[in-house]
Amino acid sequence: MIDHLICDCDGVLVDSEIIADRVMLDVLTETFPGIDFKPAVKTAFGQQTSRFLANLQTKYGIAMPPNFVDTIEARVAVELARSLGPIAGVRAALERCGLPVAVVSNSRMERVRASVRRAGLDEIVGPRVFSAQQVERPKPYPDVYLLAARTLDVAPERCLVVEDSVAGLTAARAAGMKTIAFVGASHIPSGYAQVLRETGITRIMEHMDELPALVAAGVRGDFGDVLS
Repeated sequence: MIDHLICDCDGVLVDSEIIADRVMLDVLTETFPGIDFKPAVKTAFGQQTSRFLANLQTKYGIAMPPNFVDTIEARVAVELARSLGPIAGVRAALERCGLPVAVVSNSRMERVRASVRRAGLDEIVGPRVFSAQQVERPKPYPDVYLLAARTLDVAPERCLVVEDSVAGLTAARAAGMKTIAFVGASHIPSGYAQVLRETGITRIMEHMDELPALVAAGVRGDFGDVLS
């Protein structure tokens, strides 16, 4: 049985990943003009910015400037304020689901709250917002999902999570939660759904209007013990 719905923010509630990735690529290229970061940035979605940048330092043998994460986040915030929009149909889908909705993200808390507000989801989500800033390890570790379950006073196995990234899906499953993969955001590459299927993900949706039926199945107990 399912009685709580938890959503990732970027790429699930708001179509922000493509904006953030574009800004990150611009800032990296300006800072290190001799390096082509495009292939690496294509793999960034779902990762915490600080960890992604740390991996780039190792991969390319470079040193990021002081406070570089803050620089990128500030530029991203400006662009999100200018052009961020909700995922098509997300508000109506969440309203039809009829479950308490929480948000769990690897992004900074201030960015997540701003995104929820810009998507017009404040009334639906309320204070139930959680960030990897609150825990020691970000997704793909389960820490932030486990924090959400404890705070909401709900057993992890009674939570259904909507995620777009492998890191997020891995984190939710490691927490013992059931998952749905959403592949309808604009940053999702061609063939991504098949990649997910090959990793064992079976509940995959391309449009938010598919969500209420999936949630209803979870509430009925139709998922059994299958996490994904």
